[in-house]
Amino acid sequence: MFDLIIRNANLPDGRQGIDVGIRGGTIGAIEPNLAATAGEEIDATGRLLSPPFCDPHFHMDATLSLGLPRMNISGTLLEGIALWGELRPTLTKEALVERALRYCDLAVSQGLLAIRSHVDTSDPRLVTAEALLEVREKVAPYIDLQLVAFPQDGYYRAPDGVASLERALDMGVDIVGGIPHFERTMEDGARSVEALCRIAADRGLPVDMHCDETDDPLSRHIETLAAETVRFGLQGRVAGSHLTSMHSMDNYYVSKLIPLMVEAKINVIPNPLINIMLQGRHDSYPKRRGMTRVKELMAAGLNVAFGHDCVMDPWYSMGSGDMLEVAHMAVHVTQMGGIEDKCRIFDAITVNSAKTMGLEGYGLEVGFKADLVLLQAADVSEALRLKPNRLFVIKAGKVIARTAPRIGELFLDGRPTSIDIARDYIPQATQG
Repeated sequence: MFDLIIRNANLPDGRQGIDVGIRGGTIGAIEPNLAATAGEEIDATGRLLSPPFCDPHFHMDATLSLGLPRMNISGTLLEGIALWGELRPTLTKEALVERALRYCDLAVSQGLLAIRSHVDTSDPRLVTAEALLEVREKVAPYIDLQLVAFPQDGYYRAPDGVASLERALDMGVDIVGGIPHFERTMEDGARSVEALCRIAADRGLPVDMHCDETDDPLSRHIETLAAETVRFGLQGRVAGSHLTSMHSMDNYYVSKLIPLMVEAKINVIPNPLINIMLQGRHDSYPKRRGMTRVKELMAAGLNVAFGHDCVMDPWYSMGSGDMLEVAHMAVHVTQMGGIEDKCRIFDAITVNSAKTMGLEGYGLEVGFKADLVLLQAADVSEALRLKPNRLFVIKAGKVIARTAPRIGELFLDGRPTSIDIARDYIPQATQG
């Protein structure tokens, strides 16, 4: 007897017609034609059943603040930073909590149940840390929320940057962040990487650093981050986010850099939507895409995970909390359109992101947490193409969100009366 059985599901690894039995908040069985009963059953009818989506790079303290105190007219990274600097002194804990909770509601509806958010520590009031620590506690029953102490204005560059970051960690923020390319000099950037890795080693914490978010090929702080990771024995516990300067580096240097990153077991977090929106702004034509070398990093065996980064804030006026939108863009900008490529892209918003975040019991295996999403799509490729509705979102074996299938009605003589774009329009040659 199970609490819930999901019948006739397709899994991300290609298995079809699989039943998943859930008992006591964990997965108890994964097999075809499960001979058992349950208090509740869901007929997946050949839909894709996936572990939940994970966002390893987000800014929840800024989300849904679009238009405050004004719009980003140029749409650039630097104007976004300036705007945030204007908004930050006016922030209240109550407003931060309210916006963050609204975003978490949206995230749950999209099947996004794990988020790592950077928390700006440059304002010594640390109202951002207070607010998001409260949010972390409130959403704990349904979202794994991790918090990064992030010195937005620079660890050394901000007047109280060093002390404020330490205080945020003392308050319970659990990951050490940084932004070395935003320090006043390359030397200060390198010093900040060393200092922040030392703090992480001393406190036993992970590191997640905004690194080389620039078009400048000489911004090479990822090299320093890899070296300090090895020096302090932090292998596997360090993430380098963005790494956009790598798209401008020469191939010879990158041929040296990537093995250093492999040695340090760096987790890589590109942010496709924001990277291609904000980078390459000084180019006319040819114009750079602004994405790091995703394909090459994956081929080297590095763990690559995609982040959403921003949703309706000073840096990005778009976004919907949908990690499939992030992955959909990644397919295009990385030119990874093959079948195996799409599987790797899907992994970057699920299993790879979970690995970056160190999530335990994540995945579709017996004994793991019964955290699942049923999509209105038959497989991974279709999910990336359609960004389909999340028919059921399940946390610890309980349905916490559902969305009706997207069905269009037609009123055309001699034509079908309805269409299901995830079923009725698949080319016959692709069907098994």
